Formats: sequence, C-alpha cells, structure tokens
Amino acid sequence: MKKTFLLLIAAIALVSCAEQPELRHPKWAYDATIYELNTRQATEEGTFAAAEALLPTLKENGIDIIWVMPCQPIGKITRKGTLGSYYSIIDYCQINPEFGTRTDFEHFLAQAHKMGFKVILDWVANHTAPDSEWTKNDGWHYRDSLGNLMVQYDWTDISKLNYENQDMRAEMLKAMHWWMDSIGIDGFRCDVAGEVPTDFWNWAMADLRLTHPDMFTLAEDEDKAQELTESAFDMYYGWTLHHIMNDVAQGKATVEDLWAYFAKADTTIRPEAIRMNFISNHDENSWNGTEQERMGDAVNLFAAFCYVVPGMPMIYTGQLSGNHHRLEFFEKDLIDKDEAYAQAALYQQLNALRVRNKALFSPEVGAPMTRIPANNEAIFACARIKEGKWHTNTVIAVMNMSSEEQTVTLDLTGMDGKYRCTCGKEIELAAEQSFTLKPWQFKILEK
Repeated sequence: MKKTFLLLIAAIALVSCAEQPELRHPKWAYDATIYELNTRQATEEGTFAAAEALLPTLKENGIDIIWVMPCQPIGKITRKGTLGSYYSIIDYCQINPEFGTRTDFEHFLAQAHKMGFKVILDWVANHTAPDSEWTKNDGWHYRDSLGNLMVQYDWTDISKLNYENQDMRAEMLKAMHWWMDSIGIDGFRCDVAGEVPTDFWNWAMADLRLTHPDMFTLAEDEDKAQELTESAFDMYYGWTLHHIMNDVAQGKATVEDLWAYFAKADTTIRPEAIRMNFISNHDENSWNGTEQERMGDAVNLFAAFCYVVPGMPMIYTGQLSGNHHRLEFFEKDLIDKDEAYAQAALYQQLNALRVRNKALFSPEVGAPMTRIPANNEAIFACARIKEGKWHTNTVIAVMNMSSEEQTVTLDLTGMDGKYRCTCGKEIELAAEQSFTLKPWQFKILEK
C-alpha cells in the first residue's frame, strides 16, 4: 500500500511538472509591471532620499520593477545644458552627487527591496563621457585619424567605446559586477544595446547569472531583438508597436496595421522574448512630446492596450501623477504633480487586472493573443485564453480605435458565457455579441 501511494505521488508530481513551462525568465517577472524612475525630475529635491517617499505610492499602484535611470557622475567636457545627460558617464562605480551619496542609494534600494520591489539600473555600455578616466587607456575608445575621440550620431557629449579591446570588456563586466555584488541591484536596462556587440552581452550576462540567476535584463533595442534575447536579455523595446499606437491615435494608421505588426513579430522575434509595451518613456517625453500630445483622447485606451497585448507594460515618471509637459533633459524640471494622482486609478486597475489573470502574463506563462472576428474595421478585438487544469482563464478586450462612436458585432463562438467587466459589473456574452462604444472607449472582460 505504501509503495502504491508513493508511486501515485510521483505520478502526480510528474503530471504537475509536465504542465509547467520551462521558465527562462525570473519567476517574479511574468506578472510584473515596470516603472522608469527619472530621479532628477521625480521629486523637488531630485535625490534618492526624496524618492523613497514615492515607494508607497508605487507599491499601492501595482508597480513591481523600478528601473532607475543612470545615476553615476556626469562628464563636464562638452556637457549639454547645466546638469548634463544621465548617459554621459564619467565613472561607472560612483553615485552622482546631484542624486545623493552611495549610502543614500543603498538606503533607497534597501527600502525598495523591503517593500517587495526589484530594482534595475540603466547601464550605459556603448560610450563614456569624453573626460572619463577610461579615455586615458590606449585603445579603449574609437579615435579618428588625428587621434581625437569619436562622437556617435549627434551625441557630442560622449565618446564611443571600442569592444575590440579585451581589457575594456573585462573592466566593463567588473563594473557591472560591482553594482550587483556590492550594491545589490537586481539587473540592468542596457542603453542602445544593439550598438554593443552581442557577443559581449552573451558573455557578460552569462557570467553575471552564475552568481545572480534571477537577474532581469532589458535591452533598449528592437532591430536585434532576435539575437539579443537568445540568451542575454529577458526583454526588448516595443518601439515599432509604440509608433503604430501613436499613428493610430493620430489617424495615420489603422487597426489592420496593428494586426500586421503582431503577425510579423510572431515570425521574426522568438516567442519567449518579452516585449516592453509603453506609451511614454524619457526619450519620447522629452524629444517627441507627452503622451497627451501624441495620443490626445486615446491616451487611456492605449495605456490599457499595453496591458492586454502580450508583453510587459511600462510606466514612466509622471504618468501616474498626470504630468502634461515635456521634461527638460539636461536641466532640473519637476514633473506636474497632481496630489490626487490623476491617472493612478486607471493604472491601479490595470495592474490588478494583469496580476489577477494568468492569461495576461508575459510569454511562456501567459496566453497567446487571438483576433476576434468583428464587423467593424475601427474595432480592435482580441482574446487571451489560458487553459488550466481546473479553470480556463479568458480575457477579452474590445477597443474603439477611432474618434467616432462605433457599433460592432463580435463572433464569440466558444467564448460566450458570464464575464466580469473591469468596472465590476457582470455581463453575459452571447456567441454573437454587439457593443456600442464611444470614441476611444474600451471594454475589458475577464473570467
């Protein structure tokens, strides 16, 4: 009897294991939402000590990962503006006095960890400031025929690193180890990752994961997403999707353009790679305009869209508090702060929706997206269906991507039944279901 019982337990264990996907990303990342912290502009003081006061609000609103923009000292030679660019680093293993001290950062990190956050650091591996000590090392940077440090694009405040130099590579990895081993961060967002040789990332991340297997990595790149996410990076930038969202909001693209994007992405980027979905970030806000400027009345719809399509949603500093202006990049420029946090209720609702529904989790754990047949070309309608042993989790999104009221009939064959709307009301869906939606209105239904 005992032997039979043990065999039964073993069989159950095998079945259970078989039902679980092999996870290549940290387990905690699959239902996470990421928040980009612009330390300079997030508080009046612009310091890590002041940023600690933001942590309870971020927690309350469902944030899981805090991405800290570069916080190292900024170069002075060819500095842009008064304070300079975060991305012109003079010393990788120091804290910019503008933001406080190492002790201040470590205290911020400890408080964040205590509250359950993961914290990743924006890592600038492509270049340094021209007055970095690294520029004194022979062969560490690219130089022209006259021996002058080379500038990339119009980034006149930086000098591009030479990855043919093995000593430089080793020192870069050493600096990354310092932040993980000595400071205790949880991973990296890597700036212009596609400009750095992929073989460096593969080597460096593999080395770091030997001692930090649960680290999380984000590549600022989409063109090389297939190779960058093969082993080095968990997540890549959904730049193309972001631009299509802007175009749809402005009447320059259609729902069909969105579906064409997803069809192409499904065949060109590995399915287990996580796409970061966003309506704003530091580049978009400062150089191309606020989400309100770019999307107008469609802001809330596309915020929700980032949660219902596959990937991980990202929120930028100021989005919760209702910031409505472009933040200066090289100067102090405090965000518009609505003490009531005007947009917080929406994001709180969306983050709870994501955590509640396994179908909306990131790839491998979450469900693929299925197009729902609709008789109105202005309507984006999709389903995410996650089969479970005891329960099938289904999320349906119906979105009016136009500035006019629309009526649509959906073919919900096999998806009919009782659902709960994000508003809290229950709704019975028929196999053939009609909706009338106001301009840029959306409905998200779950069961």
